[in-house]
Amino acid sequence: MTFDPTAPIIAVDGGGTHCRFVLAQGDQRITAKAGAANASSDFSATVQALKDGLSQLAKEADCTLMDLAEIPVYLGLAGVISADIAQRIGAALPFVHCQVEDDRPAALCGALGDRDGAIAHCGTGSFLASLISGQRRIIGGWGPVLGDEASAQWLGRCALSACLEVEDGTRPASRLSHELLSHFGTTADIVAFAAQATPAEMGALAPRITAAADRQDPLARALLKAGAQEIAKRLPQIGWTPQMPLCLTGGLATQYRDDLPTEMQAQIAPPAGPPLDGALTLARKFARHRAQQGPQSS
Repeated sequence: MTFDPTAPIIAVDGGGTHCRFVLAQGDQRITAKAGAANASSDFSATVQALKDGLSQLAKEADCTLMDLAEIPVYLGLAGVISADIAQRIGAALPFVHCQVEDDRPAALCGALGDRDGAIAHCGTGSFLASLISGQRRIIGGWGPVLGDEASAQWLGRCALSACLEVEDGTRPASRLSHELLSHFGTTADIVAFAAQATPAEMGALAPRITAAADRQDPLARALLKAGAQEIAKRLPQIGWTPQMPLCLTGGLATQYRDDLPTEMQAQIAPPAGPPLDGALTLARKFARHRAQQGPQSS
């Protein structure tokens, strides 16, 4: 079967803040947006967000869900950490031809295109990735309990932990620690919030911290420096060298720029595009592969 590059494809980029959907046909794009997705921490909410977004996409495209189901789709979703989760996501959706991966390949593809280089992605979650001589290397992104260093939720969690240290008398107080204690009420309230907060809720504290860092609050500055150190120590481990471009992606990553080593700051380059662009590229590759494999492929 010959691949038609103008045939319709669907791409989805889903993360801890929201999911974005695009139906592309030739130069035309129809988009939609839905709620957060993390297939590991809340599978049912992720499936519901996908169904909501697809319903919205069908409405925007003036077609039915059954019409969309016949179109090849690529989904890059946070929390797809195993083939079993990917299969369950695919089975929960109506698509005939569907490829499900975690959200990191789409972010890497969108930011770098075909360039060699690396990205440090810090949104609600975080990961580092590189593309060198066509070889992809991705580390991190293991979620709020075991990883996601330098992410928004990590930054919020570290700030609350520091507030408890202030109350213990083992860390100096700052305006930020006073603000957070006043916001929550008591240390018991902080502990109760942390015990039940979603990554997005914990990550919502990050703007308070970055704003405090802009005021040179010592606690906030220490937290951003710690996040930058997490990025700096891991980039060489995925093959980044000072000759390669470095893209800072996600809502928080650029906040670490000034605390990165000089050689990393010198190579910072704007992303070629957003993760959704990367998801579209991967959707085209999936559709091309499916066409080459013939009508039995899926």
